Amino acid sequence: MQEVVARFHKSWIKKNSKFYNDKAVNSAYLTGKEHLLDSEREALFKFIGSAKLMRIVTSIMGVRATFMNTQLFFNPVNEGQRNYWHRDPQYHMSIAEQKEALAGPNVIHFRIPLFDEPGVELIPGTHRRWDSEEELNVRIEQNGRKNYENLPTGLEVNLNAGDLLVFSANMIHRGIYGMDRLSLDILFCDPAIEIVKFVEDCCLPDRETMKKLENACAFENAIEIKTNNKSMHATSA
Repeated sequence: MQEVVARFHKSWIKKNSKFYNDKAVNSAYLTGKEHLLDSEREALFKFIGSAKLMRIVTSIMGVRATFMNTQLFFNPVNEGQRNYWHRDPQYHMSIAEQKEALAGPNVIHFRIPLFDEPGVELIPGTHRRWDSEEELNVRIEQNGRKNYENLPTGLEVNLNAGDLLVFSANMIHRGIYGMDRLSLDILFCDPAIEIVKFVEDCCLPDRETMKKLENACAFENAIEIKTNNKSMHATSA
């Protein structure tokens, strides 16, 4: 995985150099076709669809756990760039929608650091409860607060290469920059079309590749939901 991800990262940086040098801390769509050869994509698919990983995924999310995306987290080029508290849904949802999302379908990060790193800071329980007044002020930068300020409720989780950290996308969290930070995140979600609609077709394996996976259920679920949704739209049209 280190070798495949390193090749993706090098190609991604080359094609996104301005964004990378300005402020980037993560990239996405590692299983897409833009940056990797088919053989390298297959290696990623085999890792994601391995019996070992999927055993953990389904023990947490059930057999209907659905592949959503992959992301890669790294240090910003600017060493003075601050890390920031956030919930993932805040980038496409209103405050009211973010509250509702706490009772909605799950999106779960399965984070695997490729090298030893400082890790992540989480606020435990916030995937099930709304922000305190201070947490909200800091997270959305209101009432004079900044999203990089320390919060007394934060819990730092240090990570070593090969660890697996599982946490909800709804949880308030922030990455901790430093060392050789390079973490592969595999995102799985509940089988809900309002989330699965964000899955990119180009990031899914073809049928021949699926046959080579030890457990392809997460990919099969994504394809089934997307196919059924397209069929419903075609019928209604």
